[in-house]
Amino acid sequence: MNAATKSLFHTLRDTCADDWQRYVDHPFVAGMADGTLPEPAFRFYLEQDYLFLIHFARAYGLAAYKAETLEDIRGAAAGLSAIVDTEMALHVEFCAGWGLTEAEMAAVTEAPETMAYTRYVLEKGLQGDLLDLHVALAPCMLGYGEIGHALAHNPDTKIAGNPYVPWIEMYASKDYQDVAADERATLDRLMKERGGPGRMASLQKTFAEATRLEAAFWDMGLRAAD
Repeated sequence: MNAATKSLFHTLRDTCADDWQRYVDHPFVAGMADGTLPEPAFRFYLEQDYLFLIHFARAYGLAAYKAETLEDIRGAAAGLSAIVDTEMALHVEFCAGWGLTEAEMAAVTEAPETMAYTRYVLEKGLQGDLLDLHVALAPCMLGYGEIGHALAHNPDTKIAGNPYVPWIEMYASKDYQDVAADERATLDRLMKERGGPGRMASLQKTFAEATRLEAAFWDMGLRAAD
C-alpha cells in the first residue's frame, strides 16, 4: 500500500506503531488466544465493556448532533440503533454465559480506565468536529476488528477448550469486519471533506492517545485477576 492509496486509518496507525502493537498484541489478547487469560480478568472486562457501550452509544448521539448533512445524521442514527438495539443485546446474551446479568453489570462501579477512555472520546467530539470524533473512536472499532481477524487466522490460536473462542469469532465475523470496513471508508470520506495537511498533527495525537487508552483498558482487566 503506497502513500497515495493508504487509508487515513492506516496512516494514523503507522504514526503510533509502538503504541498500536502494545494494544493489539497486549498480554490480555495473548491470553485470549491461548486460553490462559484468568477468567476473573475477562469477567471484569465484560462488566466494564457494558458500561463502555453505553457511552459509545452516547458518542453516536453526539455524532448526529455534530453532523451537517442528512447522510451523516442517518449514519449516526444507524450506528446508535446498532449499539442500543443489537450490539447491547448480543453483549448481554454473551455475558449471560459468563454468569453476568444485565442488572449486575449496570450496577458495577465504573473503573477509572473506562471513565478516562469514554470521556476522552466524548470530549474530542465536543471540542472538535465529526472527523475528530471518528478518529477518537477508530482504535476501538478498527482495533477490535484487527485483533479478531488476526487471532482467527493465527494457527497458534487455541481452539479446543478455549473459552474465549466465541469472543474471537464475534470480532472476526463477516458482520463485524464489514462494520470495520465501513468505518475505514467513513474516515477517508470525512478526511476528504473536512481534512487537510494542517489537521494531521492533531488527528495523530488523538488517535495515539485513544490507542494508549485502549491498552490501558486491557491493563485494567489483567489487574482484576491479581
